[in-house]
Amino acid sequence: MRKLLATAAVALASLSGQAFAEGSDVKLLPVSFSFEGPFGTYDYHAVQRGFQVYKEVCAACHGLSLVAYRNLQQIGLSEAAVKAIAADVQIRDLNDVGEMADRPGRPADRFRSPFPNELAARAANNGAYPPDLSLMIKARPNGAHYVYSLLQGYEDFAKLTADQKKAMGLAADFKMQPNMQFNKFFPGHQIAMPKPLNEGQVTYNEEAQKEGIKNDLPQLAKDVVHFLAWASEPKMEERKKTGVKAVLFLVILAGLFYAVKRKVWADVH
Repeated sequence: MRKLLATAAVALASLSGQAFAEGSDVKLLPVSFSFEGPFGTYDYHAVQRGFQVYKEVCAACHGLSLVAYRNLQQIGLSEAAVKAIAADVQIRDLNDVGEMADRPGRPADRFRSPFPNELAARAANNGAYPPDLSLMIKARPNGAHYVYSLLQGYEDFAKLTADQKKAMGLAADFKMQPNMQFNKFFPGHQIAMPKPLNEGQVTYNEEAQKEGIKNDLPQLAKDVVHFLAWASEPKMEERKKTGVKAVLFLVILAGLFYAVKRKVWADVH
């Protein structure tokens, strides 16, 4: 019964978020991602840049508990680089005498949580609990576009004009709650998370700069969405290839069945 109630609660939350998106006049920002569509693939240069954004910005509050450091080799990082990234964090674990102690991370470890438990996370964030980002792109309707827009949707509520408030469907008595930020793409428009990304907050390497990759807010948001999309479905490309093969097999099989049917019933006609 508890599992059924929990499932129902998640479904209602999802439906309410989708209903908000459909009922609001505020549309998500236009953007295209390489992984969209039946033949889409990940842009691993963007995924690597997105990992940098996550590591330098998002990891301070949000965990990635379903991803191990060794999985980063799938996005093109070398084994040595992955070992260095893992060793740079301290993991709480049992030592040789059975006592809890910190040790350098290993590639087999999952991404370290920024907080030891939920209570500590809420205490550090004015009562709000930063969600784990492992499946965030899958957890929201049109998740990639939603997160991309959300990261750029912060506005100074005091500076909004009456026409802007009306376009977003705000009630006349709409008021901001304490410790909340206004975001035009968040359901209800009030979000506990402060604005995480700003222009030029992350400096990309020389290779990205030579390619003309900017580090403005839209690019940072797009890159981190690429990384989170990969984290939520690292086997996407393999799944799509399998799907294409299955469709081709069914098409050929249907053609064979049709040819056999014509041959069997040829005398009747």
